[in-house]
Amino acid sequence: MWPCVVSSFSRRLVASLGVCGRRKCCGTAAFMPEAPAFEGVRSRSELRDFSVSDSERFWAAVGNQRLSWISPFHTVQDCDLTQGRIKWFEGGKLNVSVNCLDRHVHTSPDRVALIWERDEQGSEVKYTYRELLEMTCRLGNVLRRRGVKRGDCVTIYMPTCPLAVAAMLACARIGAAHNVVFAGFSADALAERIRDAESNTVITVNQGVRGGKFTELKKTVDEAVQSCPSVQQVLVAMRTDTPVVMTARDVAMEEEMLKEDVVCEPAVMNSEDVLFLLYTSGSTGKPKGIVHTQAGYLLYAALTHRYVFSYHDGDVFGCVADIGWITGHSYTVYGPLANGGTTVLFESTPIYPDPGRYWNTVERLKINQFYGAPTAIRLLLKYGDHWVTKYDRSTLKTLGSVGEPINTEAWEWYHRVVGDGRCPVVDTWWQTETGGICIAPRPSEPDAEIVPGMAMRPFFGIKPVLMDTEGKVLTSNNTSGALCMAQPWPGMARTIRNNHQRFIETYYQPYPGYFFTGDGAYRSAQGYYQITGRLDDVINVSGHRIGTAEIEDVVNQCSAVAESAVIGFSHDIKGEGVYAFVVLKKNIDIKEDDLSRQLNKMVSKKIAKYACPDVIQLANRLPKTRSGKIMRRVLRKVVERDLDGLGDLSTLDDPTAVQEIVEGHNAILRKQQQKQQP
Repeated sequence: MWPCVVSSFSRRLVASLGVCGRRKCCGTAAFMPEAPAFEGVRSRSELRDFSVSDSERFWAAVGNQRLSWISPFHTVQDCDLTQGRIKWFEGGKLNVSVNCLDRHVHTSPDRVALIWERDEQGSEVKYTYRELLEMTCRLGNVLRRRGVKRGDCVTIYMPTCPLAVAAMLACARIGAAHNVVFAGFSADALAERIRDAESNTVITVNQGVRGGKFTELKKTVDEAVQSCPSVQQVLVAMRTDTPVVMTARDVAMEEEMLKEDVVCEPAVMNSEDVLFLLYTSGSTGKPKGIVHTQAGYLLYAALTHRYVFSYHDGDVFGCVADIGWITGHSYTVYGPLANGGTTVLFESTPIYPDPGRYWNTVERLKINQFYGAPTAIRLLLKYGDHWVTKYDRSTLKTLGSVGEPINTEAWEWYHRVVGDGRCPVVDTWWQTETGGICIAPRPSEPDAEIVPGMAMRPFFGIKPVLMDTEGKVLTSNNTSGALCMAQPWPGMARTIRNNHQRFIETYYQPYPGYFFTGDGAYRSAQGYYQITGRLDDVINVSGHRIGTAEIEDVVNQCSAVAESAVIGFSHDIKGEGVYAFVVLKKNIDIKEDDLSRQLNKMVSKKIAKYACPDVIQLANRLPKTRSGKIMRRVLRKVVERDLDGLGDLSTLDDPTAVQEIVEGHNAILRKQQQKQQP
């Protein structure tokens, strides 16, 4: 249905500036064309060292070479980590959609930009750069005609599909920011993000299709916008043939696009203008609207895409992340398209119609780099090798892991079975806030070792440090601490929307002069980094970060619940599961199964299904300090079966509460064991 919005009409191309030819020479210059300008740099490790020691020269050279500028920048960086001030490439003017589309259309209009791997296996659709530019321009013109202005923020609530990519690029083209909301979020969660972004326009589809199931996305938007007075219009595309009720506020998007010209004048944007918002959970209940800007983000996404994955022109890049997450932004859309690559849009699930879906896709689309989550790898491992080996995976060159640290068993299966022992596995560490990959095994010297389960090496321009509890830098190896960054890089977030003070307090106050990631890390004797997990109250469920406070807030809204405490716990498939301790109000008589159904329904409605508790333990009381603070550290130790690590309990208001928690947890374990017995 959607190819109808693409035509072969001629159009005026926007001039593309500054695209330099690649040097045909050996060594470091062949690896990175800018390298010859860096004195004394003769290897990749020296190149990385230079990028940190003389970061201004490094990023100036790369920024000039890799992006097409309308006006050149005059200042490489103006950053102060003590103030949370991050500015890159000031004075420079450009348009992100021109960098992702027009300059490639100018040289290779018929190169495939997108391969849409639809939910229906074997029905993929390919879009060339010419077609994607036309789709983007038509939609950009629709938005402009309907009053979307430079500086507005458009909320996009769509599955992973070509029109969603066009919507992102259309916003960038006309100077509007976009706010992509994962299409699995509930109406309440969507409404909260629309209100915070102050969007007057929402883009959605009639239905989503995933794993053979249909989700009523338009109905979810209808419910959400009832509490969003700023929304003036909802653009609705048709993913399926199922009609939906259209109100006076709704616009049939594809019909409007067909009325538009295939030329859309790109807005001239400053380097530090907002490109997009993306909401991420923190340790407090309210999601944070992370702000990314134009030039620095695009450059960093493009550079990491090319060098971490060893992406070469003509490769097919397969990132299976949803566009609603930062991984989909950086490595499904912006990074690959800025590099003129061919990127796969994966709409389905790893096990639909069977557990061979990923590898069937690799064979059909001839994917060269595959980038997925440890959660999916652990799930597929349990189905056995034959679902992998029945498909031809000889095109694979690099395997990537994202979202959470990958355990050694999954890493080795991924490497040995999926990659036939010949593809490097790059376990990547980064966050919504970092914009792109910060620590990964590659780039490095071609024969450099890769240690299973470790992110290992900082990327160009990244200077990680470990801090102790006193806020001092740990300089030795074979040590653990809080992971911070000692200097800025172009892809990092600029602020939290409407709350720069929260931005400073979250990322810059804990360790003044450093960017605090919120993660702990171990640095090996060889100087390699391994991520050890969150240091704040954030759970990483299947690669999706969710604040424990956000879940507790919903659980506590249940009329039967007096209070609750939520922690993460080790989960075979998800990496981390959600474990909820619940104290009921007095004189409440409710069956545990009924309470579980009620709480899961509430969390699913208020947040999303992935945030639902995996385990609910009823308790008479929670362990608290004398000041009333719930001791989640103690609860974690109980669930981890580390009773020797409970530490000093004398500060608790009533230490006997811990024994009750231990007994309740043991009872749950006995029930689980009984269920597993034949």
